[in-house]
Amino acid sequence: MGILIPIIVMTLFWGLIGLIGPFIIPKGPNRWVVQVMIVMTCVCCWLFWAITFLAQLNPLFGPMLEKKVVYLMQDVWKP
Repeated sequence: MGILIPIIVMTLFWGLIGLIGPFIIPKGPNRWVVQVMIVMTCVCCWLFWAITFLAQLNPLFGPMLEKKVVYLMQDVWKP
């Protein structure tokens, strides 16, 4: 349940901005451009957040070295 709360909250946040934002734009010759910009901004921000959030769930660690290799590296790479 712990992972679902941030996903739901951020999806609702960007979803509401993406759905409500285009309707509050005043009428004008470039209204559709601004509406598309708002929706695309919401999609990109949510996607960036989701990728960052999911990447932190299973971080990539360095290689797992055996003790012999670590001792050899300490011996060879003396400052």
